[in-house]
Amino acid sequence: MSDDAAIRMPVTPTQESSRAASATSSIDLSKRDLTLDLARVFCVLLVVVIHLLMVGVGFAPDGAVEVSRPLEAQWWFAPVTWAGQIMPLFFVVGGFAAITAWRSLTRRGGTAGDYVRNRVLRLAQPALPLFLFYVVVIGGARIIGIDPQLVDLAVVGAASPLWFLAAYTLCQALVPLMVSWHLRAPRATLLVLLGGAVAVDALRFGTGIDEIGLANLFFVWLLVQQLGFWYADGWFVAQRWWTLAIIAVVAYAALVPMTVWGPYSDDMLTNLNPPTVPLIALAVAQACILRLLRPALAKLMNTHAARAFVFVIGTRLMTIYLWHLPVILVLSGVALLIPGASPAPASLAWWWTRPIMFVLVMAAVFGLSFLVGRFEAPREVGVTPPTGVVALATVLAFVPPFLVMEFFMDLPIAIIGSVLLSAAILLLGRWPAGRPSPSSRSTAFSS
Repeated sequence: MSDDAAIRMPVTPTQESSRAASATSSIDLSKRDLTLDLARVFCVLLVVVIHLLMVGVGFAPDGAVEVSRPLEAQWWFAPVTWAGQIMPLFFVVGGFAAITAWRSLTRRGGTAGDYVRNRVLRLAQPALPLFLFYVVVIGGARIIGIDPQLVDLAVVGAASPLWFLAAYTLCQALVPLMVSWHLRAPRATLLVLLGGAVAVDALRFGTGIDEIGLANLFFVWLLVQQLGFWYADGWFVAQRWWTLAIIAVVAYAALVPMTVWGPYSDDMLTNLNPPTVPLIALAVAQACILRLLRPALAKLMNTHAARAFVFVIGTRLMTIYLWHLPVILVLSGVALLIPGASPAPASLAWWWTRPIMFVLVMAAVFGLSFLVGRFEAPREVGVTPPTGVVALATVLAFVPPFLVMEFFMDLPIAIIGSVLLSAAILLLGRWPAGRPSPSSRSTAFSS
């Protein structure tokens, strides 16, 4: 999910390798913390692995196609999510990237409108072809008479990662405001956001109205993003290693009373939507661990191979994130047609075939990126629209993934999402020509 990478998609794998090598050697990396680029890539690839283990496609005893969730059926699944739930880390890294990009933009005379316009475009553009894809798939399945229940099950699961676009669009749209709060009162900002998150959870669990928890799209994720601001300002760098280790241990320990005696699930995926206070504890711990691992990660990123890998994956992060689940389901369906290629989900053979499936999924998404990846690449735009237009377009871009998060993907939502995203992109990208707004000059690495 690139933030500032103005990439033009290559034509062939050979050109890709050459481009990666030349780009990583020509970019001035002296002022970049490449460990954060590596962390971003790690987060997205781990999401792919988790989803690959969670989706089991096979035949039921009556011969019907059946979709199961093998990973969640394991006794050890909930404890593993304490380490495997890495979306808080992604928002921390996103906060670092956001404040860095904002400061770079303002130094060149950019405005809040410039920033929000660029960021919303980079989230809305890659999402549009995916919504159009669901319009075609769901509509086509209805026309040819495929079992609606099977289609709904597949589509709901495949579109579930779209919640991220709603949360991240909200966070990015508020970066100018949150940076100003951070500069004026960094500690007070954290305390206010934490208090809001706790209050929202208390009301939600006290009343039993889960919809109240949606307010924590604001409090939880903005607080986690603020931690990225602190990371960028050097607070974590200034701490001794043992201080960071103690903070990480305390943050993880705080999850015990919250899940044992408190209202929260010990499954951190369950605590994701709506977002809850345990995610804040995870974010604090993960930020500390990232800093503790920095020497080893920095040494790794000093190698050309690691930089090239992060470059190639990093320029396709949004494509990988948005499209990996549809690809997993398509490949799983194809495997059902090949005798012996689709072991029973959760069987020993099924677990052993997951590494092979991961390679196939990544290869398929890589190939798909040559088609849809162009929507991930930022494009030249004219003068930034008025603030009201940028705000309207931001709302239009936020609504489709929010609807998916709340009501799950179906044909009406796919159509509405396609229309609203198209409108947002047109409003932000088709404004009358004028002085181009300052845009972040990107490298292959997101900043």
